[in-house]
Amino acid sequence: MKNYRVAIIGHTGQGNYGHGLDTVWKTLPEQFTVAGVTDLNPKGLENAVQRTGAEQGFTDVRKMLQELRPEIVAVCPRWIDRHHELAMTAADFNCHIFMEKPFCRTMEEADEVVNTLEMKHLKLAIAHQSRYSPVLNVAKKLIADGAIGQPLEIRGRGKEDRRGGGEDLWVLGSHVLDLFRAFFGDVDSCRASVLNEGRPAQMSEVVEGNEGLGPLLGDELHAEYTFADSPVRGYFSSVRNQAGNPSRFGLQIFGSKGVIDFYTNYLTPAFILRDSSWSPGRTDRQWETISSAGIDMPETMPDRGMTGGNKAAVLDLVSAIEQDRPTMSSADDARASMELILSVYESYRQGTTVSLPLKNRQHPLA
Repeated sequence: MKNYRVAIIGHTGQGNYGHGLDTVWKTLPEQFTVAGVTDLNPKGLENAVQRTGAEQGFTDVRKMLQELRPEIVAVCPRWIDRHHELAMTAADFNCHIFMEKPFCRTMEEADEVVNTLEMKHLKLAIAHQSRYSPVLNVAKKLIADGAIGQPLEIRGRGKEDRRGGGEDLWVLGSHVLDLFRAFFGDVDSCRASVLNEGRPAQMSEVVEGNEGLGPLLGDELHAEYTFADSPVRGYFSSVRNQAGNPSRFGLQIFGSKGVIDFYTNYLTPAFILRDSSWSPGRTDRQWETISSAGIDMPETMPDRGMTGGNKAAVLDLVSAIEQDRPTMSSADDARASMELILSVYESYRQGTTVSLPLKNRQHPLA
């Protein structure tokens, strides 16, 4: 593996540097050199240069890319209002991309990024850390081997804190809905309801979301998905200020012979209950831990949490570049998880089940 020059894009006060997308490169110094960093906030830029060890600091993205010509650009801000612009700018300079989630604001924006990257043979990795987790592969194999029998449904929830409803759907639901696809493939329909204070939400109640998310609606929402190649039904819900402690954030897969409980993050253990009653209180069967080594085996892999997930993501990105293959969490995957989010609002707007891919590539609430 050669050494890759990396340019980092952040914006202090408007998404900052995401969840460690700026510092992951320092954990792999033999593979990556941080050539530059940009931030429109002068103090934020000064701190970023020190934190990342960047060779140079800039306030202008195009100037940085023009002067440095890096191979990889890290689009770090959590706010997504500039994700499309920054991805397209990186593509202008033929740079591969590591990007914080969610991907973009509309399907139209996502389509343009995906098509441009494909045309220029550039790779993108989205920071859905769970996609890179070996625990995911173990859980998928357990399902394929019949450990929980015939899969029947998959249920996911966000954190359901003050962001519950529309904001939760975007910020945390992007992880959960991406995992829906990781387990059972493409989704072909969505039917959803959106509520405010227990009644059907009105379009007059649309608000501008935090973190550059664009239009949002509802403090409560419920969505049902069907899959193109699986009889499993998918369900996602979020209700504001209903958070548990610890959080319910994650998903469960219910099968005819048991349940798998899967949390989002890299190397976080999952759990399996091999009991068709789905309740450890009814029989003597108990929850068993799933690690990357298997059921009830201790986790031996280092670098857990977001740092480990980011390291796995950037190493996979480089491998994808060198092997000319899709990344494990690609631009296509990022667009598809976005589509599951926007299909909730498109279904509610139309008052019926909608098919995916969505015909409407604009924002359903715009």
